[in-house]
Amino acid sequence: MLSILGASILIWNYQKVKKEAAAQDEMFQAVYEFEAGEYTKALQGDDTHAGFLDIIQTYGITQAANLAHFYSGVCYMQQTNYEEAIQHLKKFKAKDYLLQARAWSLIGDALVEQQSYSQAVQYYKKAAEYKPNEVFSPIYLVKAAIAYEAQKDYRNALKCYQKIAKEYTKSSLYTEAKKHIDRLEALM
Repeated sequence: MLSILGASILIWNYQKVKKEAAAQDEMFQAVYEFEAGEYTKALQGDDTHAGFLDIIQTYGITQAANLAHFYSGVCYMQQTNYEEAIQHLKKFKAKDYLLQARAWSLIGDALVEQQSYSQAVQYYKKAAEYKPNEVFSPIYLVKAAIAYEAQKDYRNALKCYQKIAKEYTKSSLYTEAKKHIDRLEALM
């Protein structure tokens, strides 16, 4: 009984590896179209090449399909189809500190475009707090502050800038944050 289970696991893993390799091969042209700014072609493919949506459909459990969700979200953002962008970006999962935080930030951007500022703030803060670093965390905090200000929530916007000034002193946004702190303190 144990040998049947072991053989099944080996076969399943072998199939998964084969599927991953095939998905990566298929994705090459879609990435090329994406980089060329051909977002519709990148999403839908053409008569000879698969698009990101095809890869998601065909290779759903692979890392390539997961990455195709990220690319699809960016394509839909470029096409101002924010609802589709959000759906795909929410399905993307990564342990990488750059891409996962970037996906959450893009969800925030799409929500801002839909004027859902309070939801956008949640995603920007999630991005800023995910594996914090001097380069990207301040960017996401500035976006959160702008979304707070759009709601006239100056107190929380101020907190975002204060966090940059306190925790990210080497950031290129440090000086800008200090200016916004002075401006917001004068408003309150």
